[in-house]
Amino acid sequence: MNILFMGTPDFAKESLEKLYNEGHNIIGVVTNPDKPKGRGMKILLTPVKEFALEKNLNIYQPLKIRNNEEFLQQIKQLNPDLICVVAYGKILPKELLEIPKYGCVNLHGSILPKYRGAAPIQWAVINGEKTTGVTTIFMDEGMDSGDMILTKEVEIGEDETTGELWNRLSKIGADILAETVKLIEQGKAPRTKQPEEFTLAPMLNKEMSKIDWNNIETDALKNLVRGLNPIMGTYTTYKTKKIKIWKIEKAEEIDVNTNNVKPGTILISDAKKGLYIKTKDGVIKVLEIQGENSRKMPICDFLRGNKLEVNTILE
Repeated sequence: MNILFMGTPDFAKESLEKLYNEGHNIIGVVTNPDKPKGRGMKILLTPVKEFALEKNLNIYQPLKIRNNEEFLQQIKQLNPDLICVVAYGKILPKELLEIPKYGCVNLHGSILPKYRGAAPIQWAVINGEKTTGVTTIFMDEGMDSGDMILTKEVEIGEDETTGELWNRLSKIGADILAETVKLIEQGKAPRTKQPEEFTLAPMLNKEMSKIDWNNIETDALKNLVRGLNPIMGTYTTYKTKKIKIWKIEKAEEIDVNTNNVKPGTILISDAKKGLYIKTKDGVIKVLEIQGENSRKMPICDFLRGNKLEVNTILE
């Protein structure tokens, strides 16, 4: 089959590489426009574009999909048998969905109908889910609402971060997408309608990353730290300085009286013992941290060069 691939991040690149290596005819690759990033505003190519350039595949980077007649005509001329979409980031209009002979399929990073939307992997971790997975669907005009083809469920590790789960699911998803394409070629692809009830996984916002010591419980804080690693991390303020917290664990026993101690209070700060902070319902031990204008590092390394005073209340 002639396949048009649409995707942007490394999660999508795994699927494109799998389809390419299995010998499918990739007639074109659609990915988001290049963006400047960092202090030097260096132009960064998307991972999907990097792979497409390496394999001399045709690349399309429209600023928008809807009401873009020029792009629509380009795709009609390509005449793909199937469009495969993985983490592209835009909802496809009906006119585009109707072009390929076998329709459009999407690989989604959850077990649908749970976590429809832009950030399914992140929200599964933030919400403390024990399992998640991937699903392929025949796309319709809704957001991740099409008929399901294949699913694969996996367990989420107790300490697994979004980044670690993202990498695992990208490889599992690539295999499931390749199997889906094979079934479509053979005319054997199943179609299962999604249940009417579903949950959403909206885009993350920067406000989420500030730790609200007074209102978040220990387990929820650990899940938030895991869920925002490595996307943006969580942060708190120590004497006007912003400190990012990348990894924590629940402290079961500690040689400090925590009665009537306010959440966010530093209980222990020692290069050998580590950093312990009071939470709403317990205590956490910080494992990885990043000071302002610094790099992330293990907490003991950080405390050898930085002083965080005991009894200071983080904000």
